[in-house]
Amino acid sequence: MDIQKVLSDRRIICSDPDIMSGSPVFVGTRVPLQTFFDYLEGEGGLAEFLADFPHLQTQVLQVLEIITKAMLNQEQITCAHSA
Repeated sequence: MDIQKVLSDRRIICSDPDIMSGSPVFVGTRVPLQTFFDYLEGEGGLAEFLADFPHLQTQVLQVLEIITKAMLNQEQITCAHSA
């Protein structure tokens, strides 16, 4: 599963050379998807990101859902091949 394609197809993120030099951003914003991941890796995590960008709550939940499903699918494939 190409996660970035799914996020783009669902209009959660977009890449446009005229917006943030083509970096994937949340649709309708200039907030890069990478910024979300940086927050997740930081001390404040998800709570801090949502406090700083409350208007992105729905999109963030969709991103987490899609990534989680992709990870679970990959885990199932890995387990099936190792059995």
